[in-house]
This record gives sequence, C-alpha cells and structure tokens, in this order.
Amino acid sequence: VQLQAFGGGLVQAGDSLRLSCAASGPTIGGLITMTWFRQAPGKEREFVAGIGRNGDTIVSDSMQGRFTISRENAKNTVYLGMNNLKSDDTAVYHCAANPFSSALRQNAGSYYYWGQGTEVTVSS
Repeated sequence: VQLQAFGGGLVQAGDSLRLSCAASGPTIGGLITMTWFRQAPGKEREFVAGIGRNGDTIVSDSMQGRFTISRENAKNTVYLGMNNLKSDDTAVYHCAANPFSSALRQNAGSYYYWGQGTEVTVSS
C-alpha cells in the first residue's frame, strides 16, 4: 500500500484548503481506518482527524468546527477539508492507514501505512 498526500500550499489566515490522500495498491475500501496527522516544526506529530470504513469520523478537539474528513472509496481517496486556517495550522500533513482495525485511535503508532506528507503554510 502506498499513500500519497497532496494539496498543500501557502495560504493566508482565514483561507480554506482541501488536502487529498490517494491510495495505491489495495483499495482504500480495504483500508479500514484512514487518518490525518500533522507535524509542525519543532513539535511532535499530532492527530488531526480519522475516518472509519463505514464513515464514522473523529476530529481533534482543537480543530473541531474547522476541519472535516471524508473518504471516497471508489476513488481510493481520503480528504481533509480545512476552513478558517490559522498560523498554528502550519505543518506537514500526513495521511496514514490501518487495514486491521476499525478503531479510530489518535496515536500515530496505531497506523501501519504513511504518506510522505504535504506542507501547509498559513501566513498571518
């Protein structure tokens, strides 16, 4: 399984952005749990959002109301919608997958496959 995240870029505070994560190999229909994490410079990797195969979602408390996660199994793609972006959202965003468990866990160690990341920079 290979995951490729894209859609990042340089935006202004208050802007919106949608990231995509495309899976190759087994379809994401077989990748039970898909998540997004982010890592800002000098900080640890942080859980952003996750989605189960049946569409159950969880979003980090600090991003509730601004970020949404969705999946389109027919296109082998998971999306992260980000609204009202802030400078604190500046980070490299990674998608990750766990094909074995339907639990939406927020620790990075629960995920077996990772994309290379796409960088989001929010200028204030």
